[in-house]
Amino acid sequence: MKKDFETKFTGWAFVIAALLLWLGWALSPHHIGEYIVASDFEAIGESVWTWIWMYRIHIFGWVTMAIALFAFVAVAARKPYRVLILPGAGMLIIGTFTLAIANAYFYNFGAWGVGQTMGKSATEIQAFVNDILYTNQYVTCFIRFGRVFSGVGLVLLGYGLIRWHIVAKWLGWFTVLLGLAAMGIVMGIPDNYEIYKPLFHVKVIWLIAMGVLILMKGIHLPKSES
Repeated sequence: MKKDFETKFTGWAFVIAALLLWLGWALSPHHIGEYIVASDFEAIGESVWTWIWMYRIHIFGWVTMAIALFAFVAVAARKPYRVLILPGAGMLIIGTFTLAIANAYFYNFGAWGVGQTMGKSATEIQAFVNDILYTNQYVTCFIRFGRVFSGVGLVLLGYGLIRWHIVAKWLGWFTVLLGLAAMGIVMGIPDNYEIYKPLFHVKVIWLIAMGVLILMKGIHLPKSES
C-alpha cells in the first residue's frame, strides 16, 4: 500500500471536491433546473450575491474533482493497470470539465440575466428567455453528455479498481454501478432531471469515500511490469 505525500494530496483533493460541490449546492438560495426559465431570474435576484458565490464554490468543486483525478492518475497509472485507469479517469475528467463549463454558463447567464430582466414585464422576460433558447439547448446537451462521459469513465475506472484491488473492492463496485446508473438514466430516460438529480449526491458520496479510503489506507499498487 502506497501512503505518502502523493496519496495524501490525492485523498484530500477528493474530499475537498466533494465539500465544494455539495456546499455550493446546499447553500445556494436557488437551483436552476435543466434549463434556464423565466422564473429563475426573479428567484436569483432575491439573493444574487449569495447565489453568485455559491455557484462559484460549486464550479470549483468540479475543477477540484478533475484535479483529484489527475492526481490519482499520476499515482496509479502504471503498467499493467494504466490501460484501464488512464482512459477511465480521462473520460471522467472530460465529463467533469463538460459539466463545469455547462454550470459556468448557468452562472454567467443567471447573474447577467438578473440585470437584463430587472424591471421588465413578464412578457419581456419571456422574450429574453426565448432569445437565449438555442444557447440553453446547447448547454443542456453539454450537461447530458457530461453525465454520460462521466458514466463511461466511472465504469472503466471502477473495473480497473476491482481487477487490481487498487482500493477496497466494494468501492470499485460502487464506482462501476454509479457509472452504469449515470449512463442508463440519461440515455434510457431522457428529459427527466428529477430522476437524475439524486445521482449528484451519490457522486459526492463517492468522492468522499474515495478520499477517505485513500487517506486511511493509501493506494494499493500491485507489482508493475517493466
